[in-house]
Amino acid sequence: MFVREGDEQRAISSMPGVVQHSIDSARRAARQAAEAGIGGIMLFGVPSRRDATGTGATDPNGILNLAARALVDEIGDALVVQTDLCLDEFTDHGHCGVLAADGHVDNDATLERYRDMALAQATAGSALLGLSGMMDGQVAAVRETLDDNGFEDTAVLAYSAKYASAFYGPFREAVASTLVGDRRTYQLDPANRREGVREAQLDIDEGADIVMVKPAGSYLDVLADVAAMSDIPVWAYQVSGEYAMIEAAAAQGWIDRRRAVEESVLSIRRAGADAVLTYWAVELATWLKEEQA
Repeated sequence: MFVREGDEQRAISSMPGVVQHSIDSARRAARQAAEAGIGGIMLFGVPSRRDATGTGATDPNGILNLAARALVDEIGDALVVQTDLCLDEFTDHGHCGVLAADGHVDNDATLERYRDMALAQATAGSALLGLSGMMDGQVAAVRETLDDNGFEDTAVLAYSAKYASAFYGPFREAVASTLVGDRRTYQLDPANRREGVREAQLDIDEGADIVMVKPAGSYLDVLADVAAMSDIPVWAYQVSGEYAMIEAAAAQGWIDRRRAVEESVLSIRRAGADAVLTYWAVELATWLKEEQA
């Protein structure tokens, strides 16, 4: 779920049916999600102001931290409220970390910002932090900060095998991204299958509670590899481009929408995902409940 500053929700043109929520509309959508019976909600913030180091990410009154508190209060006993831990939504350059003077992402300086973000999000009530920035050592840094500050029970979801994919395009609209260029220097090479397993093992060794493969549909081989080696839960993220393609084809009448949605998520589960992050979560849960009635 995307949560923006202001009182109005806003449609996302490249993701029909998905919106940038206000905090009030996010509350309503979260209640609907809880009633449908899904396991959790992952929150992304859409701030109105950005700067070089993404200070809004660590502001207790920044939109992501406000949204987390609001939804924990609203439905925190019914499902898991989770937050995206990455700077890209909050930086004016759109990268996932702090930039050095020559323009490259400074890994170690970014880890310090991630430590502060982890503390801010855990204090806001987030039960699970989604480390999506792909910085070296991010899991160890965040786990240490959480443990040192009394948040031993706050879970860490490591986006371990996050590939530099073309399928993130609609997401950039969803968070009003300011990115110029790409993230190939810190996300994984789509041609490299084995690197996903190595990265997952590193994150397990650093204390991750869950590892993630992203995107899902085009990386089912990587997902199967990670699921085969991991002794902790493995999740997969069915990303914005996967959602948009099915919605666009269905809108043209070229495919059966429901069957395509169900088959796409079933394939991710078949490949070994213990849980799936998908923009169809509430709709899928509703269909399942209807079938079981």
